Amino acid sequence: MKASSPISSSTAAIEPATLHCQGQVCQCQGDWTLDGLETVDPRWRKVRWPTGAWRLDGSAIRTIDTTGALSLAMIIADREQAGHPLQQLDLREEHQALLDLVQERRASAGTAPASSASGGPLERLGQRIVFHSVHALDFLAFVGEAATAMGRLALRPNRFRWRALFGSIETAGVNALPIVGLLAFMMGVVIAYQSGQQLRVYGANIFIVELVALTMLRELAPLITAIIVAGRTGSSYTAQIGTMQVTEEVDALRTIGIRPMDLLVLPKLLALTIALPLLTVFADVLSVFGGMVMARALLDVSFSDFLDRFPQVVTPLSFLIGMGKAPVFAAIIALVGCYQGFQVRGGADSVGRQTTVSVVQSIFLVIAADALFSVILGGVGIWR
Repeated sequence: MKASSPISSSTAAIEPATLHCQGQVCQCQGDWTLDGLETVDPRWRKVRWPTGAWRLDGSAIRTIDTTGALSLAMIIADREQAGHPLQQLDLREEHQALLDLVQERRASAGTAPASSASGGPLERLGQRIVFHSVHALDFLAFVGEAATAMGRLALRPNRFRWRALFGSIETAGVNALPIVGLLAFMMGVVIAYQSGQQLRVYGANIFIVELVALTMLRELAPLITAIIVAGRTGSSYTAQIGTMQVTEEVDALRTIGIRPMDLLVLPKLLALTIALPLLTVFADVLSVFGGMVMARALLDVSFSDFLDRFPQVVTPLSFLIGMGKAPVFAAIIALVGCYQGFQVRGGADSVGRQTTVSVVQSIFLVIAADALFSVILGGVGIWR
């Protein structure tokens, strides 16, 4: 990105960037571009800087690009950090706009708390608390923005992007069936085997139905499915949006008048809200089938005996308890995944870092929400 004055020309000779200080005024001249700054010390260590409040006069700068704007931003930041605040900055309007943009990007890229070697444990703890509190408030603001966009969509459903919705359903739902089904079947086998070892000692083989059915339908099937989807789909949401952040595609969408929330978040949120309950039903069926296979092999409980007892111990309420968790888990996974994607700054390393954060936060919040469900349902007498 480059901002130039009307008198400059692309064919004109490069005038090296210079900076001179006299009294409390520092004056910049020349081409503050990559070529103009090539032989200049980027930190301007040889300049005799004024002490106290100072003024920066950049009206004589011919051209400036992002390299020059970054150099100015670093000069201002270094002087202010040394206790010498900038009192006045004189720049042309187009140069000032570029400097503001660079300073904004530098500030957003440096939001993580810096670890201070001299700070004590209490100071570092306070920094972490402030850092996570700020991000928690940002996430709540993101959730509110998503809710507002959802309300706007309800008023104008013809503007919704159905192709993106169906594509996300296929990616998050249909393509996840094999891994969800396999792990759910194995979980049913493990639960039936571990429980059957104890039941066989007391001759209570038939109670394997209660242990497998209620455990899987109420708790483990929704939870395991959500964890798989968080690692598989939530991470892909973060990586996709994060890559678009790095390549500035998100900024391009805003430039042409498309809300990133409408195009990148809502289809994923609705698709996962639809797909996760269906995946949970699929996991319920496969996990119960795995328990039936192990009950037949270990406890001599036939398929017919298992199915005869199943409706006696599994009420519709038990099934609905597990199903009611799925949309909540889906919203958590989708919102966290998309939010962390928008937090990507810099390059590919940031994409990987935020993807890891997305998976960890999604799984943590899903388990916390599941625990909250247990407390609430137990408090109202439903969980029994």
